[in-house]
Amino acid sequence: MGKNMTKKITILALSLIFLATLFQNTKIEAGASGVIKDISTQNGQIVSKKLDKQAQILQKYLAGYDSPMQYQAQDFIDAAKLYNLDWKMLPAIAGVESTFGKQIPGGYNAYGWGVYGTQAIYFNSWTDGIYTVAKGLREGYLDKGLTDPFSINRIYAASPFWGSHVSYFMNDLEKFAAEFDSNNQAGQFSTDPNIAAVSGQLASN
Repeated sequence: MGKNMTKKITILALSLIFLATLFQNTKIEAGASGVIKDISTQNGQIVSKKLDKQAQILQKYLAGYDSPMQYQAQDFIDAAKLYNLDWKMLPAIAGVESTFGKQIPGGYNAYGWGVYGTQAIYFNSWTDGIYTVAKGLREGYLDKGLTDPFSINRIYAASPFWGSHVSYFMNDLEKFAAEFDSNNQAGQFSTDPNIAAVSGQLASN
């Protein structure tokens, strides 16, 4: 066997070892239909969990806008429960500020959070942004008596129409949820378990 052939075999073997290691460290969850549902990566790892009912509704709503955050629907719901927020508020703010994450300054900031001119706060992941902003809304607004989009508007955004726009998406999501319930009772939605991606980390402060 020539030296060139030996070299090629060695390179091929190393490539196969690399690919095997890559797939070994990757876990993918699938729904009952065998189709991969919602996945995301963080530090080379994929973590997943089932969607509850509200997250299923939110995921379908965000998917209608082709939102990259549709895979974090469960994170929106969990953060809302943790900080006692209306589960529709944070997604609605993302709708106003970034068309549900499609137009952002960078760093997974879909909420206009800390954006001043050319300066912006960047997050490590969609999940990091969700929990950080949910915490900020609770401590910086709701705990100070600013509990609805119109009162939050006075501090959060310069536009006087911001509150009405956020309210529009909250109301629209509420209508979508009612339609979901109605269609689900009629058997028009699949009951296969959905999988939600869990990525990123909570804010340390």
